[in-house]
Amino acid sequence: MSYPFQLSKVVTTAFILALVLFAPLEAWARIKLITLPPRERVEVHLDNAAVTLVEEERLVPLIQGNNQVDFSWANTGIDPDSIVFRVMEPSGDAVRVLSVSYPPGENALVWNVGAQQTATARVRISYILHQLSRSFSYRALSDGEEKTLSLSQYLKVKNHAGESFTDSRIQAGFGGVFQRSIALNESQKLLFASYANVPIEKTYTADLEDYGYLNAPQKKLKVPMHYVLNNDAEHHLGKTPLAAGKVRIFQTDSQGSQVFIGEDWGHFTPRDDEMALYLGVAQDIVVKRSIEKSEQQRVAGNLYNHKVIIRYEIENFKNKAVALNIAENLWAVRNELRGYTDQDVEWEILDETTFSTAADPEKSSFEKLYYTTDLPARNADGSARKIVHKLAILLKNEWR
Repeated sequence: MSYPFQLSKVVTTAFILALVLFAPLEAWARIKLITLPPRERVEVHLDNAAVTLVEEERLVPLIQGNNQVDFSWANTGIDPDSIVFRVMEPSGDAVRVLSVSYPPGENALVWNVGAQQTATARVRISYILHQLSRSFSYRALSDGEEKTLSLSQYLKVKNHAGESFTDSRIQAGFGGVFQRSIALNESQKLLFASYANVPIEKTYTADLEDYGYLNAPQKKLKVPMHYVLNNDAEHHLGKTPLAAGKVRIFQTDSQGSQVFIGEDWGHFTPRDDEMALYLGVAQDIVVKRSIEKSEQQRVAGNLYNHKVIIRYEIENFKNKAVALNIAENLWAVRNELRGYTDQDVEWEILDETTFSTAADPEKSSFEKLYYTTDLPARNADGSARKIVHKLAILLKNEWR
């Protein structure tokens, strides 16, 4: 009575054995790269702040003939349209990619690879990866005299891409290369570069257009303070561009302690350009701005010239002399007096202007003027000497 059961078992076993024996050779050569073989080399390129380029190399055993190499990316941030498969070794036509197919309903693709003989091939797989991001930040420490600072630049890598990278080479597009492992959902902060004794200039600027009033009824302008550093070799920088990032600024006080004095967002600074770091508004420099004269002069018909004199009353309550930058946008001045118009402004500087030096030719433009004036330190009794300057301009060929 046991024979039917035994016969069924034999037939089933023979059927399975036949399937295995007569299966196509390429089925045996199907390799799932998501697990095997392991990565031999990984490079993570963080040049672009939005997306990351990953290049990985693997040693893939191939048999003579056709091989199917299976690459899947379930639950990862890989952009499937960006995946590139290249054979690095052996060179020539010994190994060739014949076709690519995409299994339906899967986050995977299959490369059909032809090999002239059984061998191990070194392949490089490149792809764009989302959610593996980087950002830069800085720590600046100025000396007590605010003449130099030390600057530390940090690179932060956040991995939420659904994949970990062991012993990877991390490149930011400039600067050095870091050999690090990046675990899944891990954030790492690396010291990217450091610079010592960087010369800086502390600036004070009054600019109604950019910074506005501190007290509008009293016509008092804001006077923001900045540290300005030049990204060039002369100022101990200039090896690479300075990436955009948050800058935390400290100063060494008289006791040798480090005091936090401000935080700013440093913009991307190419070599031979400058970065300005905002420190806050000066409370001990007072600048009052007023329109002393505004008169129109008919040229012909409805065409007029408009003479304007802007008066600045300046007091420095600091115990040291400083230089103050004053900026005026002449298009904004015209709109302040006549109402908004998008007409280009045509102007001329008049002799009544009292600044001791001409407008800065490097900073000034066709519609904005920059002047610098030296302010003496406060008096011994704490009072400040009032400095008065005037900017006289003629706005030409204005239509009424």
